[in-house]
Amino acid sequence: MEAYQNLIRLMESPHDDNMNTMRALIYAKNNKRVLVAGSTRKRVKLGVLRRKIVLLLISDLEVSEEDLSGLKKIYQESHQNPTRTESQYEVVWIPIVDVRTTPWTEEKQQQFEALQGMMPWYLVYKPSMLAPQVIRYIKEVWRFNKKPVVVALDQQGKSMNNNVLHMLLIWGSLAFPFTRDREEALWREESWRIELVADTLHPAIPTWIEEKKHICLYGGGDIEWIRKFTLTAKAVAEDAGIPLEMLYVGKSGPRKILRNIALEKLGSHALQDLNHINFFWMRLESMWHSKMGLNSTIESDAILEQILTILSFDGGEQGWAEISNGSEIVARARGETILRVLGDYDMWKEYVNQEGFTTALNDHLKYHLDEHPNLNSMIIYRPIFYPTIREKVVCAECGLEMEAH
Repeated sequence: MEAYQNLIRLMESPHDDNMNTMRALIYAKNNKRVLVAGSTRKRVKLGVLRRKIVLLLISDLEVSEEDLSGLKKIYQESHQNPTRTESQYEVVWIPIVDVRTTPWTEEKQQQFEALQGMMPWYLVYKPSMLAPQVIRYIKEVWRFNKKPVVVALDQQGKSMNNNVLHMLLIWGSLAFPFTRDREEALWREESWRIELVADTLHPAIPTWIEEKKHICLYGGGDIEWIRKFTLTAKAVAEDAGIPLEMLYVGKSGPRKILRNIALEKLGSHALQDLNHINFFWMRLESMWHSKMGLNSTIESDAILEQILTILSFDGGEQGWAEISNGSEIVARARGETILRVLGDYDMWKEYVNQEGFTTALNDHLKYHLDEHPNLNSMIIYRPIFYPTIREKVVCAECGLEMEAH
């Protein structure tokens, strides 16, 4: 108890740099080399972190490659040019294993070493270098509870934000210096556009945007719907004389669908790397967590409304689509609705020349909007450090309560 209270006082006290904080968190007796540099696998001293913003990646040994893939991609991209202001931070993995209550077996050692091999950043040499009072502080003050969190410490070692993982997944190094003020400022600059949704998922997206092409992101697990939708959408685009690029962004476990899209030459691009597909959905969930952490509601926040809609679309096997004209997202609908509207193209094609494709499509979508005989569901996480998240989430299309899993 005394050691824990001393740690709390130290973490709340002002310091000239971050070394007192780092030594308190990671036991470094006699200035030993307690860190491993992920890039070289060499042991280094805590001094490599002096006066730097430090992001503590806190997890247990059950963290998956999927959980790490998005953060790894962001870290490697930001450190390609280490002189940039937004690259002036380091990540340190803090593995939480209470060796007093959990026997350290050969299996756990192999699990620990396998995770080390996946990480390009700094990491603690041994979990035993975290004292009991540090583990307690991480769980009680930073509220770590199995799901990975990333705590941001400033150059003096003071905690700025108890979880910046969502900011990182949304904006990458643009989230630097990872404060709540920065998070709010980034959202004020944002609009619901294809760059926010798709990020760097496909290398051709920036070119499609520059060329003012229509871009259709779509997903779902029903291959029959995908066959009908891709063929119908391509036929409508050709008749309407609009350039259309289609990108399947999947759902959980889409391997068979990815193969079918390629083998059947359905005229659509698809994210072939499952990590990219997982990253797409992780970013959307991160946007939702971020907005809810800022106390946003769908009644007052148009971006949150769009985020909820896309997440609800992925709650089942049914398809969905979102269409942009260049950067601006102009239409979205569930699979049955958009397929029916495109199938009825002959009924509204005369309005394309008069009003433009986007307006004509949206007018017909509104006319055919389903009455939701079956409510969408949404798969969500509720981390304990977001106490403002409501148990009830309403559907952004009809306003009725959704099932939450």
